[in-house]
Amino acid sequence: MYNISNKIIKEVSLTLILVLLLFSNTLFAKNKESYEYLDLFGQVFDRVRSSYVEEVTDEELIEKAIDGMLTGLDPHSGFMNAEIWKEMQVDTKGKFGGLGIEITLEEGFVKVISPIEDTPAYKAGVLAGDYIIQINETPVFGLTLNEAVDLMRGDRGEPITITISREGLEPFELTIIRDIIKVQSVKSEIYENIGYLRVTSFSEQSEDGLKKSIKKIKKELGQNEKGYILDLRSNPGGLLDQAVKVTDIFLEKGEIVSTRGREKKDIKRYNAKSGDLINKKPLVIIINGGSASAAEIVAGALQDHKRAIVIGTNSFGKGSVQSIIPFQKSNSNEMTGIRLTTARYYTPSGKSIQGKGIVPDIIVEQGVFESFDYQNFSEADLKDSLDKEDKNKNTEESPEEELSEKEKKLKKDFQLQRALDLIRGLSIYKESLTN
Repeated sequence: MYNISNKIIKEVSLTLILVLLLFSNTLFAKNKESYEYLDLFGQVFDRVRSSYVEEVTDEELIEKAIDGMLTGLDPHSGFMNAEIWKEMQVDTKGKFGGLGIEITLEEGFVKVISPIEDTPAYKAGVLAGDYIIQINETPVFGLTLNEAVDLMRGDRGEPITITISREGLEPFELTIIRDIIKVQSVKSEIYENIGYLRVTSFSEQSEDGLKKSIKKIKKELGQNEKGYILDLRSNPGGLLDQAVKVTDIFLEKGEIVSTRGREKKDIKRYNAKSGDLINKKPLVIIINGGSASAAEIVAGALQDHKRAIVIGTNSFGKGSVQSIIPFQKSNSNEMTGIRLTTARYYTPSGKSIQGKGIVPDIIVEQGVFESFDYQNFSEADLKDSLDKEDKNKNTEESPEEELSEKEKKLKKDFQLQRALDLIRGLSIYKESLTN
């Protein structure tokens, strides 16, 4: 019995060894090229560590190597060391330090996707589409995105000078005072009987902020509400789940967005739940070249479902999905991570947002108003016009009433004026059908 058992054990062991050898040979053959390049990396690492003109720590070399691997894939992928990881935890909660701009890398330079409203960069006049070519004395060309962000961040109250390249202008400098960035994700106003909803970015507060604003408007207007305007201009995006929840506020059903990865099976669809919070009232969305990512998801979904009319200019076209993947250092509590592009966004009709953006239903440029005020031009201003009949009754002209800040803003905002006109027109048409 002993001899038979021993023989069986030997045969099983031999079989296992053969299987493992075959498996490892297959695996080795499949990954041979990868192993060869990893060996090459090890050789280069050793040479840089021993021969570089200045002493560099192993940690710094490895972090730069990982970041280089990721940024070489696309402008939105990258490595987040422990410091950047900590800062990111603050960013998505709506409070962080710096200038207040969403940026990307394009052809070696930093391109502004959009300044965030009410931040130092926004107030200083930084525009979507601007290129930052120098930060203080440091040229930007060749820097990674993380390096550029590090240069722009600093203590509150510290000045920073950036050199801007803008189409049609010579490069110019802007000196901006750094501040703690507190992002108010949602703002609201009422223009006559029309609710105005401004979403500046998609942070954790967006859905709740929008619901509260709608509730406040509905309470103030009662049965007189004519419709709503959703302003997504210069909204650089943010959290995907918030974009989905904000879209869901205006939809009864249907797909909101899908993300599609490398494999056919890597498709994830996000669908609306029942309940249109504004009860199918007319909705107009305003977008521009600074509307990106999550803002494009919202505009694209509501446009595809014919739930809103989109006006303005083409959006930015950032339709790629970045997954945040955490890593913990061995023998340490420190967290690091990578930001990796893993999929693309598609609107409900199957259109890719990446590189194309959202095309408005009605193109409305913002326009530049001339110095004279055409709205005050009338018959009395024409040469040799007839005198007013009552000019002797009152020789003193009554001073023009001072405009409120809201009225001043509206007077200069051509796109918002057209959006209001659209809501008025849609409301009149809808009422005519019920009479």
